[in-house]
Amino acid sequence: MPSEPLPAPTAEPSAQPQFQPVHRRSTTALICDQLRSAITTGTLEAGAQLSEATMAAQFGVSRGPLREAMQRLVQEGLLRSEPHRGLFVKELDEEEVRDLYTARTAVESAAARILAREASSTAIAELRGACALMHSAAEASDLERLSDADLAFHELLVRSSRSSRLHRMHETLIAETRMCLTALEGSYRDPREQVIEHSLIVDAIEAGAEDRIGEAIEGHMHQALERLIGTGRLASEGHSASVPPD
Repeated sequence: MPSEPLPAPTAEPSAQPQFQPVHRRSTTALICDQLRSAITTGTLEAGAQLSEATMAAQFGVSRGPLREAMQRLVQEGLLRSEPHRGLFVKELDEEEVRDLYTARTAVESAAARILAREASSTAIAELRGACALMHSAAEASDLERLSDADLAFHELLVRSSRSSRLHRMHETLIAETRMCLTALEGSYRDPREQVIEHSLIVDAIEAGAEDRIGEAIEGHMHQALERLIGTGRLASEGHSASVPPD
């Protein structure tokens, strides 16, 4: 008589990963947002020293999450730490501003070339729309709105590339750029120049002309930097520098 088949071995249950419960945004993140906004809008001025005791009392928190938030902003380049002195709002001298624009040129050129290769009609249309908002602000001589639309264009350009790493790097660079947003307001002989420079970038992307993309972005960044330095708005080395909205 044939023997009964042996039952198949029971598989051992695989180990399950131990996930932590999902919470709302942390206190540290919320503090970080408020401090970043205060720095980029100038409410906290360049060179200002931050008092842990005072700020912890204002936020109504212990010093732990406040210190963590401040360290994040040190990593972003918005605060600087001095041994035995404390934390200060970052000041940008001419060399640092030039370095900022070199980095932005590299990141934005890479993003624009990705868009040119993908030939995304949606991205082109959105960038044209951003230029239209700039044109409307320029025609109304609304320089504050023009500055906002200008930065929105650059953020859209990099975000549309769908490169998470480029976007992450660009967020830090834009945060530094926002530190003194109004530095070049009024320095254009004609605000429409600003719109034209951005339109040339979109034209090059739409044409898929990568050499023109580099020329357009480098030219735009160079002009912004020259306007900043040439108008005498950049203080001498060791003092704060206001960054143009481009």
